[in-house]
Amino acid sequence: MATFPLPLADLLGHWGSYVIYAVIGVAFGMTLESAGFGNSKLLAAQFYFKDMRVFKVMFTAIIVAMTLVFLSSALGLLDYNLIWVPPTYLWPGIVGGLIMGVGFIIGGFCPGTSLVGMATGKIDAVVFVLGVLFGIYLFGETVGSFATFFDSSNMGRFTLPELFNVSYGAVVISIVVVALFLFVFAEKVEGMVNGEPQPGLPSWSKPAAGALVALAAVVLIIGQPSSADRWQSIASESQVTLDERAVLISSAEFIKDRDDTKIKIIPLDVREERYFNQFHLRGAVHVPLDEVQEKARELQFELANTVFVTMSNDEAAATEAWKILKAESLPNVYILEGGINDWLKEYAGDSLGEEDRVYNRQEDQLAYRFNAATGSRHPAAEPAPDFINLKYEPKIILELKRAPTSGGCG
Repeated sequence: MATFPLPLADLLGHWGSYVIYAVIGVAFGMTLESAGFGNSKLLAAQFYFKDMRVFKVMFTAIIVAMTLVFLSSALGLLDYNLIWVPPTYLWPGIVGGLIMGVGFIIGGFCPGTSLVGMATGKIDAVVFVLGVLFGIYLFGETVGSFATFFDSSNMGRFTLPELFNVSYGAVVISIVVVALFLFVFAEKVEGMVNGEPQPGLPSWSKPAAGALVALAAVVLIIGQPSSADRWQSIASESQVTLDERAVLISSAEFIKDRDDTKIKIIPLDVREERYFNQFHLRGAVHVPLDEVQEKARELQFELANTVFVTMSNDEAAATEAWKILKAESLPNVYILEGGINDWLKEYAGDSLGEEDRVYNRQEDQLAYRFNAATGSRHPAAEPAPDFINLKYEPKIILELKRAPTSGGCG
């Protein structure tokens, strides 16, 4: 069974995927319009606590979508790593949120709802969209003057479970319960502000709320799949590529593609720090094996033409790192064939002699002794490529990056 989100372009072609996008877009727009999101008076009324329907609709959409997303992830139907979670820029986000909030109150729309209003012919929405376009142009022309602040306090892919050090299920059920209490509170606030009692909740609301809490409890009980669980789900297919050594690239291919402007090579050195300090390739990123899973979140934001090459002294640790990154849905991951030991054997030349070799060594132990921590200063760290003599079987094939794509209101 295919794991969501589906690669629609692969399954239906570009035009077929465009049809799906159009159907979803029209249905989404109709839903927003029927909920009153195309009316600036209703949208602005929430800030004065006179009409809280927008708050209720948005919170309902958030908690239902959140519960179903994490339930699908828990059941193995959805790959959460491919869901867009925008990186957190704390202070720029706070300032931007305040600016957008003020604009929302004054204009009566947010960027998304203004398009809904414009689609139904509302003049104020058209004026708002023109203002948004002018704001985009103004931002693009001036962002250079405050780029330092704009890129500051980058916390990466930072979520509530990480903030409070709790499970995703605990956050899901907490938000659902809090949201349900806020719905009741919003009803009472509306009645107080308008000076008249509000109509009671529909008869189906309580069973629906109970069902949502039950589903959130299931998410809490089942939990989210671990990296080992995700590997098991793809092991039958991925292990074949390992056994056939289809993802182990030669040092010659690494050197050639490192200088290819069409590809960005990121060497991931997963060895112990002592080995990394003694010798590593120029430009290698040190990621200890126990930190690879956490690093994968950051690597998801790299460009689509990025190729990741794991390396260790031999191949054992690099292979384990490859499995983790594949389980985390990172595309274009390869292993340096023979590891650092074969690299040194090939390119160290006279700088390392027979007296420097380590015999009777353990698996994945450095095969040479270094008298100092040479790091990337050693001549073998970046051998000059001689393309005439670099003969190899090319194995790197850029995959279509099913990476997270941005979205959301505004």
